[in-house]
Amino acid sequence: MNAISLPLPSSSLRVRASGLLLAIGIAMAAWWLGRLVPLIGGPVFGIVIGIAVRNLLSPGDSFNPGIQFASKQILQWSIIALGFGLSLTQVAKTGLESLSVTLVTMTVAFVSAWLLGRTMKVHDKLQVLIGVGTAICGGSAIAAVTPIIKPDDHDTAFAISTIFLFNIVAVLLFPLLGHALHLSDLGFGLWAGTAINDTSSVVAAGYSYSTAAGDYATIVKLTRATLIIPICLVLAIVVAMRHKRAAKQDGVTGDFSLRRIFPWFILWFLVASAVRTAGLVPTAIQPAIHLSAEFMIIVALTAIGLSANLRKMASTGVRPILLGLGVWAAVSISSLLVQLVIGQL
Repeated sequence: MNAISLPLPSSSLRVRASGLLLAIGIAMAAWWLGRLVPLIGGPVFGIVIGIAVRNLLSPGDSFNPGIQFASKQILQWSIIALGFGLSLTQVAKTGLESLSVTLVTMTVAFVSAWLLGRTMKVHDKLQVLIGVGTAICGGSAIAAVTPIIKPDDHDTAFAISTIFLFNIVAVLLFPLLGHALHLSDLGFGLWAGTAINDTSSVVAAGYSYSTAAGDYATIVKLTRATLIIPICLVLAIVVAMRHKRAAKQDGVTGDFSLRRIFPWFILWFLVASAVRTAGLVPTAIQPAIHLSAEFMIIVALTAIGLSANLRKMASTGVRPILLGLGVWAAVSISSLLVQLVIGQL
């Protein structure tokens, strides 16, 4: 959830060129395969092929800068591009419609992380990291709260690996389950937007299901992602109270920055949506913009696959994975149940 970067200087392009070209090349193949098998879709092919290449061919370290750039920056650009196709009225309506389900699933995530964590004897900081990652926005949320609660590095790695594992599972499993449950486009979009951890995986699963589901899921997920701000503020207050007798440099004062954790790409998404609402985007070019956004999503998902070290993920141990599975299952089921109760399925 970093700020949108300025155009890259030539030196940065050279450093990132190999990784970017690798991600784009695989994404082109995934795009073609997605057209052949639309039930699976390009984003799923991208992440699967990326994982296969990463773990079978092991691209060297020189590819990492470009892969990391594609997995983060290009994903943000794709979401901003999607904003040009959505009116502010639609964004506001969807955000308000999904808020009740989002608040329930967030509560379920934190409560289940605490209960299951205590049962499995997973310590408090790892419980918080997995709970926040599942409740809000995956690795970005974990990164945001890390300087506040100050976990050990291996705890952060455990949490991110666990969340990432279920992001991959969600991209592959959710569309299949959605079709099996005969969910509507909006029903699936709400389910994906409230129950899948990371923005990239929500976008991939949503657009694999349908364009309408992808649009809806994206807005729901971005609404959910903004809740990282009050969560971080609450955590910062709790930690500050626990360290009130310590010097300021030993507390959260020097590390916590609202500007740093704010998901700036969401603001630019809203700006793009405002431009669309004002009628400043010609109708003739809107399909091209959406097509560009779709391809950037595949590039970003491919890069995420290229970042997936399955051996490292397996080495994190069983308990964090079981905790992540339990919390994720609780959130997924609660999202469907709330929709059923309020009549949105």
